[in-house]
Amino acid sequence: MAFISVSNRDVEFMRSDNIITPHGFTIRQGGVSKGIFDSLNLGVSLGDDPADVRENYRRAMLALEMPLHRLVRSRQVHRDDVLIANESHAIDLYTPIPYEADGLITNIPNLPLMVFTADCIPVLLHDPVGGAIGAVHCGWRSTVMDIAGKAVRMMGESYGSKPENIRAAIGAGISLCCFETGEDVPTGVRKALGGDKFIFPKENGKFMVDLKGVVRELLIRSGLTPENIDTNPECTVCLHDKYWSHRYTKGQRGIQSAVIMLR
Repeated sequence: MAFISVSNRDVEFMRSDNIITPHGFTIRQGGVSKGIFDSLNLGVSLGDDPADVRENYRRAMLALEMPLHRLVRSRQVHRDDVLIANESHAIDLYTPIPYEADGLITNIPNLPLMVFTADCIPVLLHDPVGGAIGAVHCGWRSTVMDIAGKAVRMMGESYGSKPENIRAAIGAGISLCCFETGEDVPTGVRKALGGDKFIFPKENGKFMVDLKGVVRELLIRSGLTPENIDTNPECTVCLHDKYWSHRYTKGQRGIQSAVIMLR
């Protein structure tokens, strides 16, 4: 398994060969936005020029070969809400989203699901046997609430997906090298996992936390097999010229996405 860089129509994105349905993890390059949003910013509420954002979406969805008019997004709030998506949830980019969810699942073909990150961990799920997909935004709060595991369980309850058939791709996000935290994050991780795995104390009283490792561990505990989980090792803070990083830019930035669709 590996993440590879794909270029289509002058837009570059990352893809996992573990996922065999159309998908992609966008990066910063390939758009038309300017200034702090340079260039493929997909955030509609960050202050970027709406015309530039619309053009960025047009370019991204063309490169991903997915229909923009059927795109489902969500208002992410760092909780564990997972939405069962259908065509009614595909609304215009600048129409206020009337629901909150950090995870999306569906079994409807040609209905792309998109989540957004700028250091948090994006997770795409695909059940090639039962025909279902999921897209999950794993901030540390939603991670320790086990939103990824909840999406797996809801795929089972809604579509009959068996965890051992589900394939996962964990995209680029803040990595162990850069995720220094206070006590709140380790406390949440200990509650979720029952131990100090993925937590590394520092002499200054802070902690380094492997959030990608926590997500992967919770997916395994949800029934996914380790060989069906692919993780991009890239750190958004270290590679801030490639990816948007909230921590590196102190919030002055755009946003990237993870998108998946059933064909």
